[in-house]
This record gives sequence, structure tokens and C-alpha cells, in this order.
Amino acid sequence: MNIDQLRERWADPALTVLTVLLAIMMFVISPLQALGLFAFQVSELVLALLLVCGIFVISGSPVAVVAMLIALVMITVGAILRIRSPSILDLNLFAGSWLIVGTTMAWAVARQTFAPGRVTYHRVIGAVLLYLAVAVIFAAFYTFIGSLDQDAFVSMKVQDSPRLASDVIYFSFATMTTTGYGDVAPLHPVARSLCNMEAIFGQLFPATLLARLVTLEIEHRRQDS
Repeated sequence: MNIDQLRERWADPALTVLTVLLAIMMFVISPLQALGLFAFQVSELVLALLLVCGIFVISGSPVAVVAMLIALVMITVGAILRIRSPSILDLNLFAGSWLIVGTTMAWAVARQTFAPGRVTYHRVIGAVLLYLAVAVIFAAFYTFIGSLDQDAFVSMKVQDSPRLASDVIYFSFATMTTTGYGDVAPLHPVARSLCNMEAIFGQLFPATLLARLVTLEIEHRRQDS
């Protein structure tokens, strides 16, 4: 069995695997880091390696794999700099790496999820993964803005600390889902514009594309029964 056959067989299941891995990174590892469990940075690097492998299986694109490897190198360099002397440089390295990860993943996942062919359960999960990847992209942008202007957000200082990832991910999802707890709010004009864009995406995506995929998957199941 060659690489193309392996990809054809495992591309859809890889969407589900990547969704689980990204969810673990965002909702398990980030909060544990915020609590000061620095050892979990090792787990983050291991999961990032698995994401690289998953992106290759989904896309089959060397360019996508190279982009993910560059992001992995940036994460590693940022971690080393953080240990030696924390600064805005390693903060932006982390933000840049996750911008690359989110963008590359969103591109690869969108290609596979909305590709021609049967809509499977895995493709529906892939749409959820795309939703999560977009949240990562916006979290990276918020980090960039907050690092340039410490007053860009109310009640959230973008500083190099173990809880930063948890904070920006929390704010990104609160914006995307329009939860609006009010504890963190954007003040910078660019941050406000990004929040508007993310909120619009967060409302339209589940109501249109995701709902359409679910409907098609149910129809295919009925045809098979």
C-alpha cells in the first residue's frame, strides 16, 4: 500500500483524531499550564508533532508539513528563550507559531471536509475542527495586538506567563460564541474589529456550513438503511 492509498484510507479518520488532539491542547493542557504545571509543555510539543503528522495525512502537501515544522521550531525556540530570559520575543514566537498552525490546519481541514464525495461522520467532526482552528488563529492575533499595546484589552494583560494561552483561548471562544461574560473586553480598534469578524464567523458557520454537512450526513445514512 503506497502513501496515496494510505491517505485515501485515513484522511477522514484523521480529522477526528486531530480534533481530539487540538481539544486536548486547548482545554486540558492550557489550563494545566495556567495552574503552573510546566511539565505539560513537553506534552504540548508531543501533541504538536502529532498534529504535523495528521496534517500530512489530511493534505498530502509538503508545503503544509513544512509550515507546521517551522511552527514547531518556533515553539521550541520560544520555550528555550522563555526558560533563559522571558521577553516579548518568545511571546511573539509562540503567537506566530500558533498563527501558522491554525492557518495551515484550517486550510488542510477545509480542503478535506468540503472535498467532493460522501459526507461522513468524520467530515462533520472535521467541520468542528475547522471551527477550533479559526479560534486558534484569532487567539494568535489577539496575542500580537496585546503584546504591542498592554492596554488593548480590559482585564487581560498579554504577558509571557503560563496562563497566557488559557486567557487568550478563553477570550477567543467567548467572542466566537458571543458569550460575552464582560470580564474581558477589547479596547484597541484593531482588536475590536477582529472581535466583530470572529463573532460573525462564530454565528454563521454553525448555522450554515456545519448544519449543511450534518444534513447531508444524515441523508447518506438514510440512503444506506
